[in-house]
Amino acid sequence: MNEKEKFDKLKLEELRTQLEFFRQLGVDFLVEPHRQPAERPIDNSSRPELISGEHFQGSEGDQQAEWDRLIQKILNCRFCPLFKTRTQAVPGEGNWKAQLMFVGEAPGRDEDFQGRPFVGRAGQLLTKIIQSMGFSREEVYIANVIKCRPPENRTPRPDEIKACSHFLLKQIEMIRPRVIVTLGKVATEFLLQSSRSMSELRGHFGEFQGIPVMPTFHPAYLVRNERNKQIRKMVWEDMKQVMKLLKS
Repeated sequence: MNEKEKFDKLKLEELRTQLEFFRQLGVDFLVEPHRQPAERPIDNSSRPELISGEHFQGSEGDQQAEWDRLIQKILNCRFCPLFKTRTQAVPGEGNWKAQLMFVGEAPGRDEDFQGRPFVGRAGQLLTKIIQSMGFSREEVYIANVIKCRPPENRTPRPDEIKACSHFLLKQIEMIRPRVIVTLGKVATEFLLQSSRSMSELRGHFGEFQGIPVMPTFHPAYLVRNERNKQIRKMVWEDMKQVMKLLKS
């Protein structure tokens, strides 16, 4: 077998693996890749009132500079004791003019080491879900409620969320996505201010500052229950609703 045949065989195997993942997820069609430009212009005139009440103004360069300053503030943050145990803060990743934003709980071990959100097993699953929706990670924005890893990956405490969440609020204000997907209970409770269970909330749009919010299970929950295909199908049903809204 020559090198080209080996390469073609490898690519075919990758395609089979991807199609098998789609089947397990419950995808009953293949989504055409997202054709819109990765970046969209910010139109403040059509936006709901921003979180701070101050509209994001200025030239493209000014907007980029303000975003860069925000990221630096996150990287240098010492607002809570988590800075003492982190390797590095994890601001978020993707297109800061995205139409679609994913919000999780907090960085884990892999994220703390790499400085990127959702890069471990759960992150790899999230990437596949995003691709199944016809997007790439570069076209959406992925962030967490808190930006530093809690020790042993424990659930963030209320005081930690209070100290850090203003960064996420500012990110939402500047990105102003058309839809937010909350991944898991912590992010869902924070944005929707609801103590109802994820089983009750998922699959139904809520709202935050005029932005539709779709709660769904955290990818880590899917990883822990990887044999339960029904949970994957539920998540895919949630994502189909998000896709339908984005196309409207």
